[in-house]
Amino acid sequence: MAVSLAEVLEHLVKGIATLPDEVRVTGRETSRGELLEVRVDPSDLGRVIGRGGRTAQSLRTVIAALSDGRRVRIDVVDTDAEAEA
Repeated sequence: MAVSLAEVLEHLVKGIATLPDEVRVTGRETSRGELLEVRVDPSDLGRVIGRGGRTAQSLRTVIAALSDGRRVRIDVVDTDAEAEA
């Protein structure tokens, strides 16, 4: 059974978030490779990004190591900004 990168990323982010039930990771193919979008409760956004973006960068590093050379981008989506639009 192969586990997708989206499932791995969701598992990692749920471990960081205070509201793990609100974590959603969606994946889609783009012309620039696979795009994984992470959505969390607005109160967890700072935790997932981390001080100076360190946590988000660490998540990107782990996923890149698991991607077998494929191009993978990770975007942490600000759901507050989506709600206002």
